[in-house]
Amino acid sequence: MALETACRPSRRRPCKMQAFRIWDVNQKTFYLRNNQLVAGYLQEPNIELEEKIDVVPIESHAVFLGIHGGKLWLACVKSGDEIKLQLEAADITDLSKNKEQNKRFTFIRSDNGSTTSFESAASPGWYLCTSLEADRPVSLTNTPEEPVKVTKFYFQQD
Repeated sequence: MALETACRPSRRRPCKMQAFRIWDVNQKTFYLRNNQLVAGYLQEPNIELEEKIDVVPIESHAVFLGIHGGKLWLACVKSGDEIKLQLEAADITDLSKNKEQNKRFTFIRSDNGSTTSFESAASPGWYLCTSLEADRPVSLTNTPEEPVKVTKFYFQQD
């Protein structure tokens, strides 16, 4: 399902929200547990719990990432010295109007061969990641080469 939405401040051209499957290089998929996005190994009969990621391109490599048909969006929020990932309800048409205020929702998509990584636009150097352990929250890391964090994902249009 593509949702037409004006996603450029100049409203020159509308963008389409597109659904993608995402899984890390260790084959963990994203799902929602207790209102938190987690990554784990889903098998029958739980495969239907997999969350599709809603993507709205806003600039060359910049995207908004959401779930539940664009009702919840991934946001990077500063908490003390840490940068935390949280889900926030937001109207995507409002998000695209104020670039600076809504940087927390923006990720820079980098494709490297068959994998993709996502860096926070609001907090450069912080990347979307999963833990090596299954059923742990999807989060952010500023040490992407750390062996206990996975920052490379397979990203396939659904």
